[in-house]
Amino acid sequence: MGRLKNIFHLGVKELRSLLADKVMLALIVWAFSGGIYEAATGVSQELHNAPVAVVDQDRSPLSRRIVDALYPPYFRTPQAISPEQMDPLMDQGRYSFVLVFPPNFQRDLVAGKNPELQVNVDATIISQSFLGAGYITSIASGEINEFLTGRRDGEAAPIRLAVRARFNPNLTGLWFGGVMEAISNVTMLTIILVGAAFIREREHGTLEHLLVMPLTPLEIMLAKIWANGLAVLLGVSFALVVVVQQVLQVPIAGSVPLFLVGAAFYLFAAASIGIFLGTLARSMPQLGLLIILTIVPLQLLSGGVTPRESMPALVRDLMLGAPTTYFVKLAQGILYRGAGIDVVWPDFLAMIAIGAVFFLVALMRFRKAVTQTQA
Repeated sequence: MGRLKNIFHLGVKELRSLLADKVMLALIVWAFSGGIYEAATGVSQELHNAPVAVVDQDRSPLSRRIVDALYPPYFRTPQAISPEQMDPLMDQGRYSFVLVFPPNFQRDLVAGKNPELQVNVDATIISQSFLGAGYITSIASGEINEFLTGRRDGEAAPIRLAVRARFNPNLTGLWFGGVMEAISNVTMLTIILVGAAFIREREHGTLEHLLVMPLTPLEIMLAKIWANGLAVLLGVSFALVVVVQQVLQVPIAGSVPLFLVGAAFYLFAAASIGIFLGTLARSMPQLGLLIILTIVPLQLLSGGVTPRESMPALVRDLMLGAPTTYFVKLAQGILYRGAGIDVVWPDFLAMIAIGAVFFLVALMRFRKAVTQTQA
């Protein structure tokens, strides 16, 4: 009971220090409110209001039909330009797509001469260029087939392909961005808060005060983990219930309490990584550099940004030793697909095991640092 009291009171001290740190407090509030909203709505995964121009040298009913099919919200109203204006305006970034209809386009098409419809794409907007080019190709093909045969799908296929999008029927990128930003912020803030708390104790000299008290390194570490982990857990709870579900109107398929239980286990692992980095660094600038080197791979290679299946086998194998991989997997399973404990329990065990390893390593380094300080 004495150890538990020490851990509790030390954790309360950590929470008071966090409340007194206005900059860190503002970072937590922004990360789980405005930061999530901005990440979800500021980066569009769909084609939206793409500026498009047309060089129509045919001026036939078919060319006008194709141009009229490029309408909002995917494209802005197409603007007619001359061939001489095309390159300068694309160089200026005025248009992302320019369609060029050659003379006698409709007549050659009807005669079976396979005329060329040129689509110029500004490939510097890489995320939109592939989508836009595909949309334009599909729209033009559908209009040409309907003009020639009366059918938009051309020749009858031997099968009828029925596509059903599970979990996100409209393929709305906002649903993905908001939830994954909340998950990424859990990793970032946990490592920053715990690592910064450890370094702050050392820089202010309060770590030596704690060491002369009847406290053990284990109690100090557990206090920092539960206090800072509680702050992050409250933040992600607010983010999911208020920002994601209420503000962004993103449906959560699974159990939020089950996700928060998984987040608590992950916070233990991430906080252990933060303390481990705190034992390596000697100052806040050094800690900041170590955090950058740690957080970026964890976020980019854990499956939260790109699917792990598209990564090299070596990277996939290395990331099996990171708790973020299992946290992203269980978060996507619970929040997107409504998975239960019967599905995600292996990820729970993996996070606990990896977190225990990092915790023991950090504890050994902390004890070593205490021994050197006392010596």
